[in-house]
Amino acid sequence: MRIESTARIDHAFDDVLAWHRRPGALVRLSPPGLGSPEDPDVGGLEAGRRVTLRLGPPLLPVRPAWRLVHARSEEGDGVASFEDHQLGDRGPVRLWHHRHALRAAGGATDITDRIDVELKGPLAALDGEARSQIERLLTFRTAQLREDLAFHAARADRPRLRVAIAGSSGLIGTQITALLRTGGHTVVRLVRRAAGPGEIRWDPAREELDPASLEGVDAVINLAGSSIATRWTPRARRRILSSRVDSSSLLARTLARMQDGPRVLIQASAIGIYGPQRPGELLTERDDDGDGFLADVCRRWEAAALPATEAGVRTVHLRTGIVLSDAGGTLLPQLPMFLLGAGGRLAPPAAQLSWITLDDMTRAYAHALQDDALSGPVNTVAPHPATAQEFARTLGRVLHRPALVPVPAAGPALLLGRDGARELVRADQRVSDARLRDRGFTPAHPELEGALRHVLRR
Repeated sequence: MRIESTARIDHAFDDVLAWHRRPGALVRLSPPGLGSPEDPDVGGLEAGRRVTLRLGPPLLPVRPAWRLVHARSEEGDGVASFEDHQLGDRGPVRLWHHRHALRAAGGATDITDRIDVELKGPLAALDGEARSQIERLLTFRTAQLREDLAFHAARADRPRLRVAIAGSSGLIGTQITALLRTGGHTVVRLVRRAAGPGEIRWDPAREELDPASLEGVDAVINLAGSSIATRWTPRARRRILSSRVDSSSLLARTLARMQDGPRVLIQASAIGIYGPQRPGELLTERDDDGDGFLADVCRRWEAAALPATEAGVRTVHLRTGIVLSDAGGTLLPQLPMFLLGAGGRLAPPAAQLSWITLDDMTRAYAHALQDDALSGPVNTVAPHPATAQEFARTLGRVLHRPALVPVPAAGPALLLGRDGARELVRADQRVSDARLRDRGFTPAHPELEGALRHVLRR
């Protein structure tokens, strides 16, 4: 079967082509839960570029790999294209050939995708579903391109920066790295192993970071921190806290003593600082901190960056809400039950959930990086929180499944411990994003249903 799609992008051909050429383009065009390029640091149009897709829901213990390779790319006056095909014969299809073409259209650019695909054996009966999934993937890619180009165009007068990122290989870090690179910024990674090209070695646990390695860097983004999605044993609590405080403290102290070092520190934090149970309140950055383990972690996490602030480094604490992604976070574990028709709310029906899509979270970091007047704590959530009941019903509607079976409180408590379930799963926090929007940030996905349809390609 052949699938063809054409979309007009309201940006000049040269700008669209430059975006595709830069490292990060394929990462931004690939849904995180579906797959990623094997080498994300290589430019987007280069022949020989390989992409590995993992088939099936991300929660499966074994997901068959499907490998594609860019066979060639061509460029001419106002036109450019690249092609990819299946590498080997171990994928789900007998034939895959994709041509992605760009053509100047006055001050805009037309993008045409032509895909020839032939499913193997019994899978041939699923042609209709395969067509639908491929068409939804192309819609996702077009939306990503439009939204990223619009984001970069709005900041075209800002200088291109050299940015060091800690936690660059995580869910959010991977996307921030790709977004910045497609905007023409340079990213260097902070890594705990021996450093290669474009990398800086550090070790927060041993307080190892050579200030000389940060010379020439304009800004630092710190996403380092052990996952909180685990059972909160005493050992896990210590790891969650130390991984955040140690990294923040080391970076802040290093920047503070540099005479000509980075002058911006964008530091991860979380809305957990307000405490898990704040019913009936609209929480802003001026509100008091709450109680609980996460609130204590966030307080100490933010306080660890104080040396940088006192030394005149512009420091921003992005207090992250529930990040919606098909590759991680709290949404992913819910998908299997919903797809089986047994999904439902996780928290009391009226509990408020303050969420944000992975892409808006990513762009919020890049926005904070380039807004010279932004500092201090900033809530990073969508404009419209949802109740637990609204969230479950909306997710069910997007997946065309019922949302009738509330998850018993004992289930999350068994996995995370009582405190973990109370603070992560059954939290009630209505958090305001007014400060972020007042600084000119416009979310691409302000409404829950549209956000879920984008994230899940529905």
